[in-house]
Amino acid sequence: MAICHFEVKAVSRATGRSAVAAAAYRTGETLTNDRDGVTHDYAKRTGVDGKFVVVPSGCEWAADRSKLWNAAEAAERRKDAKVAREYVVAIPHELDAPDREALVRGFAESIVERFGVAADVALHAPGKDGDQRNHHAHILTTTRVVEPDGLGAKTRQLDVASTAAAEVSSLRELWAMQCNEALEKNHQKARVEPRSYAAQGIDRVPGVHLGPEATAIERREQKAQGQNY
Repeated sequence: MAICHFEVKAVSRATGRSAVAAAAYRTGETLTNDRDGVTHDYAKRTGVDGKFVVVPSGCEWAADRSKLWNAAEAAERRKDAKVAREYVVAIPHELDAPDREALVRGFAESIVERFGVAADVALHAPGKDGDQRNHHAHILTTTRVVEPDGLGAKTRQLDVASTAAAEVSSLRELWAMQCNEALEKNHQKARVEPRSYAAQGIDRVPGVHLGPEATAIERREQKAQGQNY
C-alpha cells in the first residue's frame, strides 16, 4: 500500500511566521516581505523538484508569487492572524516525475475551485539522508478568496470547528482518490487508503510520518550506534 500522509495546518503570525517567508522557503526563492522589509533568501536551497501557482480564472495577478503573498500579508491587521494555509501531502513514489507533478497540480486545482483561493505549490524530493520514497508536496494557499483586483473575504470552512473536521476529511479522501486514479492509470498495483487502521478494523499501531529532518536525525543516531537504518 502506498503511503497516505495528508496534513493541513495554518501559517500564523501568532507563532512568528509570515506567508512570504513560508513561500520563499518551500519554493527555494528569494522574496521580500513588504510589511516588515525582511528579505527571505532561499535561492540556494536544493531538493525542490517543481513549483507553480494555481489561481482562479481571471485572477492572473496572483500568479506572481511575490505579489500574492505580500497581498496576503497586507490583507491582515491582527497580530495573531492566519496568513496562509498549508497542505502537506505524500506523493506515491511509484509515480514518475511528470505524473507526480500532474497529480499535485490536479489536487491544487481542486482546492482552488472549492474555496476560491490561490495555491502555491512546491514539490520536494526525498532528503539525502531520509527515506528515498519520501516524495511530497507543500501546497500553500491563501486564507482569503482571490478576486481579479485583490483578495476578498476570509474562507472560514477550515477555521470553524463545526466544519473544519468534515472539510479536512473530505479533502483527504479526495487526495486519496486522485492518488489511486494516478496509480491505476500508470498500471501500478499500489493503492492509497485514507482511513485510519481503526476505521478499517485493523488492529495495528499506525506508523509516524517523521518527515525528512526527523528521519535524518534517526538515521544518524542509528549509524552512530553501528546499526543499519
